[in-house]
Amino acid sequence: MPPSVDAPPDLSGLLELSRIENLDLKPVILRVQTDLFVRAPGRDRTEVEIFESLACGLIPTVDEETARVVAGKLAPCPETPPAVLEALALRGGGARDAVVELAPTLSHRLIEAALADGSDLAARIAARAGLNREVVDELSREGRPEIDRALAANLGITLRGATLARLVGRGRGDPDLAKLLLVRPDVSAADLVPLYLHADPIRRDVIGRTVEATAALRPCPPPPRGLGEDLTRLSGAQDVPAFMAALADGLGLPRDFLTVVADPGARYDLLTLGLRAAGLHEEEAVYIFLTLNQGVARSAERVAALVRLFRTVSRPASRDLVAAILDRPFTERGRSEAHQPLHGPEAKLRQGAERTAAPRTPLPIRVRSASGGETG
Repeated sequence: MPPSVDAPPDLSGLLELSRIENLDLKPVILRVQTDLFVRAPGRDRTEVEIFESLACGLIPTVDEETARVVAGKLAPCPETPPAVLEALALRGGGARDAVVELAPTLSHRLIEAALADGSDLAARIAARAGLNREVVDELSREGRPEIDRALAANLGITLRGATLARLVGRGRGDPDLAKLLLVRPDVSAADLVPLYLHADPIRRDVIGRTVEATAALRPCPPPPRGLGEDLTRLSGAQDVPAFMAALADGLGLPRDFLTVVADPGARYDLLTLGLRAAGLHEEEAVYIFLTLNQGVARSAERVAALVRLFRTVSRPASRDLVAAILDRPFTERGRSEAHQPLHGPEAKLRQGAERTAAPRTPLPIRVRSASGGETG
């Protein structure tokens, strides 16, 4: 009985020929079957399974050039069985590179296969569009600058959640990474607050307005008394160490908080935000700009820019900005609990509440004697 026209081709003859000594037909078979598979107008389940079995058996045995050519044809084909792509990735070399570059999606298993020989492809994988959320999250955990920058520059993925938080956190100390994150259209200004010092003036204005909107909703503690006078006196004497110690203590921050910023210009911007957060008047801030550092004082343009920054950010917003830039909240120092009057209606209400909430003294437990009486 003749075979059906729909039946898959019988390749047993070619496979037998491939076993003949000195006659290696495996590359030819793999190339021919790859072309037939890719060009087929449709493939049923049986045909896909037959091709998967044939290709997975031949890929480890063919030469490098054949594997590379086959990978270039099969990787972009959406119907290529995952096992075939993994076999090509395990081959390494050009076949693996073609799969990493051309496969429509990179599954976790496919990535593992591509990295099986220890090759450093993580940055190239991070640059691929269409990576799923799990792969992006795993890549962001590596903590390597080249991977972080590839992810930040990859507009074919969405950054959010813990992944975005990791990249933004590292961007504080990596200007290149920060600049890539600041221009992404999918990242909100609220998520970019820690990168304020790396932003251009337009982006700073957007971030500043976002911070202002939330800072205005919370109470802001009063500034330390006399701090402005102390800072202007120390600045006039150009005693920079004592000046920084007084400012840091007044804000409840480490005395070396400015050192987290490597760029001198951005460091002075952070100082300006610190002065604003400390509650200094504009006249006091200008005096400090003109006396603390002669390099800054000699540049009228730089002083004007610092004054503009001081004016455009409110004290509550400057506190939030400094906290986000340093990744630490302010520690309020020298503040006691809120004043509670000893007399008046508020005191009576509070004392009544305290009496109500005070624990009652337990009564002595009476133990019954064996005779039925009670003893105290």
